Amino acid sequence: MLRTEPPGMKRCMDVRNIDDPHEWFDVLGTGAGIQTAVMDLKPGGGESGRKTNEHPRSEQVLFVVEGEVEAEIGEERRTLRAGDSVIVPRGVPHRFSNKTGRTARTFNVYSPPAY
Repeated sequence: MLRTEPPGMKRCMDVRNIDDPHEWFDVLGTGAGIQTAVMDLKPGGGESGRKTNEHPRSEQVLFVVEGEVEAEIGEERRTLRAGDSVIVPRGVPHRFSNKTGRTARTFNVYSPPAY
């Protein structure tokens, strides 16, 4: 029998792929001080929620993997394209939406974990 970790030791490497089947928002992994997630915004108006969405104790990094995302963070608004990333400060109201004709996919990091 091949053992991958010593008895009683927690698994250290929990690998997830953003292409694995998931809901529109899926937490991929959670550590003691950090969390990762994937979010798919549907074409023509998919959004992350109301602009009142905020994480009172967590900063968020959003990286656009595919498509375009309209980012509203505080009083600012910008269009983010594949390869762009942005940091959402703790407690700042924000919303991400997709006004294009194809799905937008983002990879997100929260520190500390938000979900």
